[in-house]
Amino acid sequence: MQDSPQPAKRRRYDATFRAEALRLAGESRSTQAAARALNISPKLLYKWQKEALTPVAAARGAELDPATATELRQLRALARRQAQELDILK
Repeated sequence: MQDSPQPAKRRRYDATFRAEALRLAGESRSTQAAARALNISPKLLYKWQKEALTPVAAARGAELDPATATELRQLRALARRQAQELDILK
């Protein structure tokens, strides 16, 4: 019986590293170049970028500053009012 090689363990990246990677990818001309510079998979960096753009990021503990939170509440209220107005016109 042959010894099978141990599978590679997944690396875990902390929030600081992710934030720095996203900043570098934003400043770089290509996401792949930023991934190479950080020695991570480009797919992983693309995944982090996608997650950062979704509302799920806010639900995971990314706190909004008070001004942004206020603006978000106002915009959601405006969207609800406009949806109601459209329903009335139908």
